[in-house]
Amino acid sequence: MPTLGIDLGGTSVRAAVVDAKGKMLSSAKVAVTDRKPQGVVETIAQAADEAMKRAGVKVDGCGVGAAGQIHKDSGIVSVAPNLGWRNVPLGDLLQKRLGYGVKVVNDLSAAAWGELHAGAGRGAQDMLVVFVGSGVGSAIIADGRLVQGGGGVAGELGHIKVVPGGRLCGCGEHGCLEAYVGGHNLIAQTKELLASGRSRILESLVGDSDPDSITPVTLEKAADAGDAEAKELHERASRFLAIAVANQVTMLNPSRLLLGGGVLTYCPGIRQRVLEGVQMWSSQTSREGLLVADAELGDDSGIIGAALLVA
Repeated sequence: MPTLGIDLGGTSVRAAVVDAKGKMLSSAKVAVTDRKPQGVVETIAQAADEAMKRAGVKVDGCGVGAAGQIHKDSGIVSVAPNLGWRNVPLGDLLQKRLGYGVKVVNDLSAAAWGELHAGAGRGAQDMLVVFVGSGVGSAIIADGRLVQGGGGVAGELGHIKVVPGGRLCGCGEHGCLEAYVGGHNLIAQTKELLASGRSRILESLVGDSDPDSITPVTLEKAADAGDAEAKELHERASRFLAIAVANQVTMLNPSRLLLGGGVLTYCPGIRQRVLEGVQMWSSQTSREGLLVADAELGDDSGIIGAALLVA
C-alpha cells in the first residue's frame, strides 16, 4: 500500500504519496506561514490531504523528515534551528491530527533511506551520506540498516566540534562544523568579510548588489579569483569538512560515500577538497573499495525515504 512522505523545511512542507518501490505517485507543496508547532501540523495536514487527493488514494502511514535532532521512537524534535523549536512532540501532534501512524526522523536519515532503496545507494549495505546545504548533515547505513544511536541522533556530523568555543551554531552550541561550513554560516562569514573591507575582489563581485544576494558560490568565486582573505575563509571551511568526512570514512569503513546538498553541488571547489581529503586523511584500509557518488534523487530523496521508512 502507498505511504505518505513529508519533507518539513523552514519555509515549506512537501508531501508525496510514494509506492513500495519508491516511485512518487503525487506531491503537493504548501508554504509554512506559522512556525508554531500547531501551525506547522496544520500545514502538514493540508499538504498531505492535497497529495492524497491528487493520487486518488488513502494511506495508513506517514514518515516525516525534519531538519533537526529527533529523539528516537518518540518523535520529539529536540532541536530544529530552522523552525526555532526545542522539545516539540511532533510525532504525537501529527498522529492525533492525521489519525494514522507517524514516524519522525532527521531529514538526512530520510534522505539516506531514499537513496539506499531508490537512488545512488542501491546495492550498498554500508553507506555514509553527507549533505551540505543550508546546514551540514549526514546519515549512516550499516549492514543495510539505518544507524540511529541510543537517543536517535547518531550521524550528526554537522555538530561535531571543530573549534572548541568557536562560532555559535544554530543548535545553540559553539564550534560545530555546521557553524563554519553550512551554507547559512558560509554566507554570514562572507558578509562579515565584505563588511570588514579587507576583500577587494569580493567587493567587486558584489558591487552595488544587495549583500543578501551573497551565496557560498560568491565566496568560491572570490577565492578562485585570488583574493587572499576569501581564499583563507574558503580553505578553512573546506579543510574542516574534508577532515570530518575523512575521519568518518576511517571510523565507519563504508562501501559507498554519497555527497549531496546545494553547497557541494554548486561549489565544486569545496566538493573537490572533500574528495582530496578522503584520499589524504582517511586510513588506506578504510577506503579500499570505496565508491564515491553524487546523490541521485535530489530534493526528492528525503520525501521518498520518509515514506519508505513506514512502508
